[in-house]
Amino acid sequence: MKTATRLVHAGRNPAAQQGMVNPPVYHASTVLFESLDALERAAANPFEGVYYGRNGTPVQFAFEDAVAEMEGAFGAVTTCSGLAAITAALMSEAEQGAHFLVTDNVYGPTRKLCDGLLKRLGVTTEYFDPTISAEALEARITDATRVLFVEAPGSLTFEISDIPALADAAHRHDVTVMADNTWATPLYFNAFEHGVDISIHAATKYLVGHADAMLGVINCNETHYMNVRKTAAGMGYCAGPDDIYLGLRGLRTLGQRLPTHQANAIALADWLAEQPEVARVIHPARADHPQHALFARDFTGSSGLFSIVLEPVARDRLAAMLDHLELVGMGFSWGGYESLILSVDPNRSRTATRWEHHGPTLRIHAGLEAVDDLIDDLAAGLKRLRA
Repeated sequence: MKTATRLVHAGRNPAAQQGMVNPPVYHASTVLFESLDALERAAANPFEGVYYGRNGTPVQFAFEDAVAEMEGAFGAVTTCSGLAAITAALMSEAEQGAHFLVTDNVYGPTRKLCDGLLKRLGVTTEYFDPTISAEALEARITDATRVLFVEAPGSLTFEISDIPALADAAHRHDVTVMADNTWATPLYFNAFEHGVDISIHAATKYLVGHADAMLGVINCNETHYMNVRKTAAGMGYCAGPDDIYLGLRGLRTLGQRLPTHQANAIALADWLAEQPEVARVIHPARADHPQHALFARDFTGSSGLFSIVLEPVARDRLAAMLDHLELVGMGFSWGGYESLILSVDPNRSRTATRWEHHGPTLRIHAGLEAVDDLIDDLAAGLKRLRA
């Protein structure tokens, strides 16, 4: 069955909901049982079926079934945000004395988690160059290593790691491989086919797709699924039913939205590469990206997020460019239908490597607008930059 069809039908069971196309939203805490036997059976298996509102409702199970099917996972675990999904995944392997290997281009809040909470729990995090070879990575693995965490591409600087090779090295030492797969989504990178054990998604972004919900989801292989689910439950994580419904609804149109994000981003990247104010465009789908060969080998497409580096410029000129953009907004997150731009400093969240660029780095998310209008907006901004 083709991807577009699976996106429409995954996780659906109209017969179980009186023929309704979409599952209803259940607002629930207490679940009533018809007998003591029924209650005791549910209590014996609290993660199978409906037991208590925090453990899940039918709309959550439908969302998890759909996301797991799209990536070929054994099962999925829903959380209240992307960061909660990262936290639950890492906490599922955390213990006193554990050693985690984490890519240096990781999402900033992931680094704060590793350097804060996990450190206080006795976990040591070692950061590595995202372009590291499998041999060099394997040399860093110790008897205490529990996790290899990758993010390909990194969501600020967009390096592509050789995930299959790194995963093979990790698995030779029984190390669990986790990937933040938010950028590519299951449509453009199947993490499990490339050696990943746990694939994490900030569903807030492309899966929801409308910048109006907070949601995370963790796709797991069979070995790790129940441990991750129990960890998330033990931490008290549960997503709101309305946000879950928005995630499920967003998933249905992902196959139509993501190609437009991709096309608009590539068009913007190609146009920006021709502008004299732009020193570098960083987009894995472009042939000039340093790891483009890995991207072409492992990914089936690209999303709407990329970065550029400007030539050195005074802050007031940068502000003149950004402050008066009419279509491209300034704000955190990405993956919604709207275009965004953000001035970032990658060196604020790197320790194993340095970001060796002197001009400002701008992260751009290409939304669903007409790309010519976006180009006009950015062209006007660059004109203000020059003034």
